[in-house]
Amino acid sequence: MAGSPLAGPQHEPVLVGRVTALLAPALAGPGAVLMDATLGRAGHARALLEACPGLLLIGVDADLAAIEAARELLAPYANRVTLVHARYDEIPAIVSALPATDAPGPPRTAPSSPRASTVMGLLFDLGVSSPQLDDPARGFAYARDAPLDMRMDRTKDRTAADIVNGYSAAELARVLRDYGEERFARRIADAVVRERSRTPITSTLRLSAIVKDAIPAATRRTGGNPAKRTFQALRIEVNDELGTLRRALPAALGVLAVGGRVVVLAYHSLEDRIVKRELVRLSADQTPPGLPVPATASTVQFRLLTRGAERPDSEEVAGNPRAASARLRAAERIREAA
Repeated sequence: MAGSPLAGPQHEPVLVGRVTALLAPALAGPGAVLMDATLGRAGHARALLEACPGLLLIGVDADLAAIEAARELLAPYANRVTLVHARYDEIPAIVSALPATDAPGPPRTAPSSPRASTVMGLLFDLGVSSPQLDDPARGFAYARDAPLDMRMDRTKDRTAADIVNGYSAAELARVLRDYGEERFARRIADAVVRERSRTPITSTLRLSAIVKDAIPAATRRTGGNPAKRTFQALRIEVNDELGTLRRALPAALGVLAVGGRVVVLAYHSLEDRIVKRELVRLSADQTPPGLPVPATASTVQFRLLTRGAERPDSEEVAGNPRAASARLRAAERIREAA
């Protein structure tokens, strides 16, 4: 519902046409289940519900605000939608709670129950959503003053302020280096520790200013806002994004039925590397060298549907600059695990 206080204005999701084209063939049958692991404002979900009239959607999100907004946005499809407040590494538990037969059993928000055996689609749209970035109170944006929060799930306790004010200089430097790929990680960490000894760092603009002052002047003049990498790193640490993805992806792929498809949208190289590694692993023959025939337990489970990572074209990026960093990968399950 455009303009509602919860749902906010509708926006065009990244690569929505390509995502729909890749997933729709697996979702054409009646009762096919799509697990949208990162529901957000349900842009991809709406497109797929429209394209696939028999589709049943399970929308998962760690952000309660996203769940409530999606409830409004997906109201026209309410009898085909189940919404679950959870992290996406909980997908196997969510699926195991689905009925194994067509026996009645009410889902959380919809009168029609999907079946565990019919999970035919998985969609991961990773990273922070536009509504989260655009809400100053969430603390994701380095160009607006707000509390240092950055929690995707606001029912959790740890915030970015807890990390900035509680981690040692060495721990902070590790986070900035590993998750932000920040060249000046130690300089920034030392500056943060120095500044917080005077008074705790609790606002986004203060942290942004500390980062800017900590790096060489020549570096500040190129490459955009110098706080970008620090904020990315803190967000990943607060939400355990990479750890969650490493746990979630193989577990979620394990529930996909033969003929089912997975599409993943990643927005930085750290995420994309994890996705690439897992899809390549599952699409490669693991038979030890020297065996005359493939071992049953080692035969390929998936086939790749994309050659490398696909990127948005210049027209889409012009209309939605946040799409510029998107990398799309997809695969189809062709065999059950041994």
